[in-house]
Amino acid sequence: MAESIEFTNVTIVTETETLESGCVYVKNGKITGIAREPMGGAELTVDGKGKQWTLVPGFIDVHIHGANGHDVMDASKEAVAGMAAVLPKEGTTSFLATTMTQSDEQISEAVKNIGGYMAEKQEEGRAEVLGIHLEGPFISKHKAGAQPVDHIAVPSAEQFDQWHQLSGENIRLVTLAPEVDGALDFIKHVTADGIVASIGHTEATFDQVTEAVQAGARHVTHLYNQMSGMHHREPGVVGAAFLHEKLMVEMIVDHVHSRPESIQLAYYHTQADRTILITDAMRAKCLPEGAYDLGGQQVQVKGKEARLSDGTLAGSILTLEEAVANMKQDTNLMIEDLVSITSTNAARQLGVDDQKGSIAEGKDADLVLLDEDFRVVMTVCRGILAHDRREDQA
Repeated sequence: MAESIEFTNVTIVTETETLESGCVYVKNGKITGIAREPMGGAELTVDGKGKQWTLVPGFIDVHIHGANGHDVMDASKEAVAGMAAVLPKEGTTSFLATTMTQSDEQISEAVKNIGGYMAEKQEEGRAEVLGIHLEGPFISKHKAGAQPVDHIAVPSAEQFDQWHQLSGENIRLVTLAPEVDGALDFIKHVTADGIVASIGHTEATFDQVTEAVQAGARHVTHLYNQMSGMHHREPGVVGAAFLHEKLMVEMIVDHVHSRPESIQLAYYHTQADRTILITDAMRAKCLPEGAYDLGGQQVQVKGKEARLSDGTLAGSILTLEEAVANMKQDTNLMIEDLVSITSTNAARQLGVDDQKGSIAEGKDADLVLLDEDFRVVMTVCRGILAHDRREDQA
């Protein structure tokens, strides 16, 4: 396993500029050099001469429940490790393990498991777990989606603190409905500890979202889905997401959760500086069509859709690689914008931008090599080659 890698003759989107043809040197898990000419001496050299390859920071998925038969709520280290092993194939080098609305005991087991996994040295060549996204149970019963209604609860700082302690203080983001009793005080409580409060699974009005933003909310969970829509007399959560510049906005760009025109409309308002691409994927991602479990509910996966028996969307089977291709098709975004919405914004939102989210000397060597169609050629996780499409095609 190479301890040093050099990428040469590739376009590089660095933290400060885009080099049309340059080199990046990786050693001992870090980016140690960026130059216009080869530096040499690496154990592995990846030469892009004659190809239209671009090197970008590794993707960060802040909202993912499962993949390849595994789910965060399985509450096993095998499940988290299984997700971490498969995600580099789509360019994801780090993620937030996302829970869902379940009983106190089940959530406790899940967050304790993730904290335990993070406390140990995470295996090399896999996507890194950066923390936990607690999606629910402090949401609206009227916008539950695939979240089990029976376990929805009012926001409780005491309950949250118990989970946060059990997790080793690794909860980084929490989704809640700002209109329910106690939500504003809860937002103030969690944000005081540096945790991101996200508005989601909510029927809040525009004014209620404004109050949440004033209380410290800085994020919107899967725009359009399970939230109050925009009306000319009540702009709702969607309108607030468009207009409140303090809000980072998640988008599931699978053309199932939102049609392309809706993505275009949203991106017109949020642009590259406020958009974060996510998958919201469940365990069926990477697997064939069929029946799967999500929080004790049967989910039928067919084509690009995962739905409960009543037709409700139950997360996605989307990869970030597919989301990038769809976003490119919908908005014709520039490569620099792609870097923002797949990596930089998420790193800043989670407070890890000193180590991740951009290509700069001294930062973690989380890198993705893309072809001219923005498809993943190669993924490096903390300096270790984790995926090489060329080998799969050999």
